[in-house]
Amino acid sequence: MDQTENKTPDTDTEDQEKDQREAIRETGDVVLNRRIHLLSVIGEIEGHECLPGNSKTTKYEHVLPKLAAIEDSPEIDGLLILLNTVGGDVEAGLAIAEMIASVSKPTVSLVLGGSHSIGVPIAVSTDYSFIVKTGTMVIHPVRMNGTVIGAPQTYDYFRQMQDRILGFISDHSRADRERLEELMLDTGMLTKDLGTILVGEDAVKEGLIDEVGGISGALSKLRELIQKKKAGKNCL
Repeated sequence: MDQTENKTPDTDTEDQEKDQREAIRETGDVVLNRRIHLLSVIGEIEGHECLPGNSKTTKYEHVLPKLAAIEDSPEIDGLLILLNTVGGDVEAGLAIAEMIASVSKPTVSLVLGGSHSIGVPIAVSTDYSFIVKTGTMVIHPVRMNGTVIGAPQTYDYFRQMQDRILGFISDHSRADRERLEELMLDTGMLTKDLGTILVGEDAVKEGLIDEVGGISGALSKLRELIQKKKAGKNCL
């Protein structure tokens, strides 16, 4: 007898729960009610170089294929992204943000503890965004670790990278680009650095985030966007 014939509904459920636990442990994502995919961006966003094993990281080589699978899956209706990140690799973060922005299915983000640095473009890349009341967003200039060549080309590269970040944020939020640059270069808030910290409602007032709220509001909004998309298809 085929072994698959011996499986019961209870066995299938146990297998699905085991797969979900494994997905949460390995990549921090899970499918809610089989139709909404939850993806978490936590810790430091890891790029081309591996961070120490004791660091909490979001690996872009895991996230990008996952986003492609979500876009291609007929079983997934929407994407919810939870963020609590200190930032990280600029190129990797922008790649994730661009990928999320290109997903055709409804997307909603929720900033929890924080979405700092290159986490800001990721937070604003969705169709609608939330931040909890105590959540923070940090906007500051691009930094580089390691040896930096003191040549005009290096500073031009830094400027181009900052322009890319500012352009993406202003294109995917209500924030004004000139205002964003002011916040990025502010010298009065961060003791040992340039930049600005926006907490909860401040991020909404500056136009970065759409609304202050939590998980219930984020899920409700995502379901609303999913229903609107389905209704639009039915009208065609």
